[in-house]
Amino acid sequence: MTLRHEAFLDHVKERGDYDTPQEAERAARVVLALLGAHLVGQVRAQLAARLPEDFALILLNPLQSAEPLPPERFVRATAAWIEGATEQTATWDVSAVLSTVADTAGDDLLGQILLQLPVGYDLLFGHPQPT
Repeated sequence: MTLRHEAFLDHVKERGDYDTPQEAERAARVVLALLGAHLVGQVRAQLAARLPEDFALILLNPLQSAEPLPPERFVRATAAWIEGATEQTATWDVSAVLSTVADTAGDDLLGQILLQLPVGYDLLFGHPQPT
């Protein structure tokens, strides 16, 4: 289990070009907590089953959201939760985490995830969908 956690964080750290694993972990925790508020049912449970246990728990016990946030507001919410972040740095954080999540989920589950999210999240996951 430790290796899976480290491997997940290594991918986030590399994609986010973070200096430390702690920066990658902070981004992963915030983004997964926000993402968990947008996913429901089996899709959220299936994604959680593919994540390291501590990140799965964050996804399954998300921050509360009254409504699904469009991608731009998701990025702004991420910036609000990360001390010192701007919308530009939060976009980088979201992309680093969600592209790693996309690889972890696989194409079929990612398709189901995107069906639960407002239009435009495909770009945040690094998997643009044809229009």
